[in-house]
Amino acid sequence: MATEGQQHPIKIYFLIWLLLFVLSFFSYLVDFYHLEGNLRWFLIVVFMLLKAGFIVAIFMHMKWERFALIFGILTPPLALVVLMFLMAIESDYAWSTRVVYMGEDPAPKPESPSHYKKSEEEKGH
Repeated sequence: MATEGQQHPIKIYFLIWLLLFVLSFFSYLVDFYHLEGNLRWFLIVVFMLLKAGFIVAIFMHMKWERFALIFGILTPPLALVVLMFLMAIESDYAWSTRVVYMGEDPAPKPESPSHYKKSEEEKGH
Protein backbone atom coordinates (compact mmCIF):
# COMPACT_ATOMS: atom_id res chain seq x y z
CA MET A 1 0.00 0.00 0.00
CA ALA A 2 1.54 3.30 -1.14
CA THR A 3 1.52 6.21 1.23
CA GLU A 4 0.78 9.65 -0.08
CA GLY A 5 3.17 12.49 0.60
CA GLN A 6 2.28 15.87 1.89
CA GLN A 7 0.17 17.84 -0.60
CA HIS A 8 0.55 21.60 -0.82
CA PRO A 9 -2.24 23.76 -2.15
CA ILE A 10 -1.71 24.66 -5.80
CA LYS A 11 -2.75 28.23 -5.02
CA ILE A 12 0.61 28.95 -3.38
CA TYR A 13 2.47 27.81 -6.50
CA PHE A 14 0.42 30.13 -8.71
CA LEU A 15 0.92 33.04 -6.31
CA ILE A 16 4.69 32.54 -6.27
CA TRP A 17 4.67 32.15 -10.06
CA LEU A 18 2.83 35.47 -10.35
CA LEU A 19 5.22 37.08 -7.86
CA LEU A 20 8.19 35.87 -9.92
CA PHE A 21 6.68 37.55 -13.00
CA VAL A 22 6.25 40.80 -11.04
CA LEU A 23 9.84 40.67 -9.77
CA SER A 24 11.07 39.94 -13.29
CA PHE A 25 9.08 42.92 -14.56
CA PHE A 26 10.78 45.19 -12.05
CA SER A 27 14.12 43.67 -12.97
CA TYR A 28 13.51 44.54 -16.63
CA LEU A 29 12.47 48.06 -15.62
CA VAL A 30 15.93 48.57 -14.15
CA ASP A 31 17.37 48.01 -17.63
CA PHE A 32 14.57 49.89 -19.40
CA TYR A 33 15.19 53.10 -17.42
CA HIS A 34 18.97 52.78 -17.92
CA LEU A 35 19.80 53.13 -14.26
CA GLU A 36 23.53 53.39 -13.69
CA GLY A 37 26.00 53.00 -10.89
CA ASN A 38 25.50 51.34 -7.56
CA LEU A 39 21.71 51.70 -7.57
CA ARG A 40 21.47 49.59 -10.73
CA TRP A 41 23.61 46.78 -9.34
CA PHE A 42 21.90 46.91 -5.95
CA LEU A 43 18.45 46.51 -7.56
CA ILE A 44 19.65 43.75 -9.88
CA VAL A 45 21.11 41.77 -6.97
CA VAL A 46 18.05 42.33 -4.76
CA PHE A 47 15.61 41.14 -7.44
CA MET A 48 17.88 38.20 -8.28
CA LEU A 49 18.12 37.09 -4.64
CA LEU A 50 14.38 37.48 -4.08
CA LYS A 51 13.54 35.38 -7.14
CA ALA A 52 16.11 32.73 -6.22
CA GLY A 53 14.83 32.67 -2.64
CA PHE A 54 11.21 32.13 -3.71
CA ILE A 55 12.20 29.42 -6.18
CA VAL A 56 14.25 27.57 -3.57
CA ALA A 57 11.67 27.99 -0.81
CA ILE A 58 8.54 27.03 -2.71
CA PHE A 59 9.37 25.16 -5.92
CA MET A 60 12.23 23.19 -4.36
CA HIS A 61 10.11 22.59 -1.23
CA MET A 62 12.70 24.00 1.20
CA LYS A 63 9.99 25.82 3.12
CA TRP A 64 8.61 22.49 4.28
CA GLU A 65 11.93 20.80 5.10
CA ARG A 66 13.48 20.31 8.52
CA PHE A 67 15.53 23.19 9.90
CA ALA A 68 18.73 21.10 9.95
CA LEU A 69 18.50 20.43 6.21
CA ILE A 70 17.79 24.08 5.43
CA PHE A 71 20.66 25.16 7.66
CA GLY A 72 23.00 22.64 6.06
CA ILE A 73 22.19 23.78 2.54
CA LEU A 74 22.16 27.54 3.13
CA THR A 75 25.18 27.88 5.44
CA PRO A 76 27.98 27.25 2.87
CA PRO A 77 26.74 29.88 0.35
CA LEU A 78 26.25 32.39 3.15
CA ALA A 79 29.77 31.71 4.40
CA LEU A 80 31.10 32.27 0.88
CA VAL A 81 29.25 35.58 0.61
CA VAL A 82 30.70 36.74 3.94
CA LEU A 83 34.22 35.73 2.88
CA MET A 84 33.83 37.49 -0.50
CA PHE A 85 32.64 40.62 1.31
CA LEU A 86 35.69 40.50 3.60
CA MET A 87 37.99 40.08 0.58
CA ALA A 88 36.37 43.08 -1.11
CA ILE A 89 36.98 45.19 1.98
CA GLU A 90 40.56 43.98 2.22
CA SER A 91 41.33 44.63 -1.47
CA ASP A 92 41.56 48.41 -1.04
CA TYR A 93 44.00 47.97 1.81
CA ALA A 94 46.12 45.53 -0.18
CA TRP A 95 46.18 47.86 -3.19
CA SER A 96 47.10 50.92 -1.12
CA THR A 97 49.82 48.95 0.66
CA ARG A 98 51.28 47.91 -2.67
CA VAL A 99 51.27 51.52 -3.88
CA VAL A 100 52.76 53.01 -0.72
CA TYR A 101 55.39 50.43 0.19
CA MET A 102 56.40 49.05 -3.18
CA GLY A 103 56.30 52.30 -5.13
CA GLU A 104 53.86 51.04 -7.73
CA ASP A 105 52.07 53.61 -9.86
CA PRO A 106 48.51 54.00 -8.45
CA ALA A 107 47.04 54.54 -11.92
CA PRO A 108 49.28 52.87 -14.50
CA LYS A 109 48.81 54.12 -18.04
CA PRO A 110 48.34 51.51 -20.75
CA GLU A 111 51.16 51.35 -23.21
CA SER A 112 50.43 52.42 -26.76
CA PRO A 113 50.31 49.86 -29.56
CA SER A 114 53.30 51.60 -31.17
CA HIS A 115 55.36 50.57 -28.15
CA TYR A 116 54.67 46.93 -28.95
CA LYS A 117 55.72 47.37 -32.57
CA LYS A 118 58.99 48.98 -31.50
CA SER A 119 59.77 46.21 -29.04
CA GLU A 120 59.08 43.56 -31.70
CA GLU A 121 61.35 45.35 -34.18
CA GLU A 122 64.11 45.60 -31.56
CA LYS A 123 63.88 41.87 -30.90
CA GLY A 124 64.13 41.11 -34.61
CA HIS A 125 67.34 43.13 -35.08
